[in-house]
Amino acid sequence: MTDKIQNFLAIFTGGAGNPRRVAWQALPEAEQQKRMRDGIAAWKGWAQANQESIVEMGGPLGKTKKVSKAGIEDISNLMGGYTVVRAASHEEAAALFTNHPHFTIFPGEGVEVMPVLPIPAG
Repeated sequence: MTDKIQNFLAIFTGGAGNPRRVAWQALPEAEQQKRMRDGIAAWKGWAQANQESIVEMGGPLGKTKKVSKAGIEDISNLMGGYTVVRAASHEEAAALFTNHPHFTIFPGEGVEVMPVLPIPAG
């Protein structure tokens, strides 16, 4: 990548079978709620600290429908949310998510960061 500012899509991942998710769900409700409040506060802090890089805050993702030649079907995947950021390089974009609350407080597995490429000219 060059040092040209571009958009990057960040996908927050986490599956139901993730051991951290299983441990979270085994917590008493009061502890889950406390961690939820702490996590949301930390996420807002992350957004405030990185506001100049955030193009679209995004949000949580719901259930997935796959559309193909075979038709429409319900599927599951590891995508739990998304954010769009701007950065000068792929590495710089990825670094924005180092120690993100998604996986340091919440039971998320990780954040996958990829460049949004231009549509090829035809």
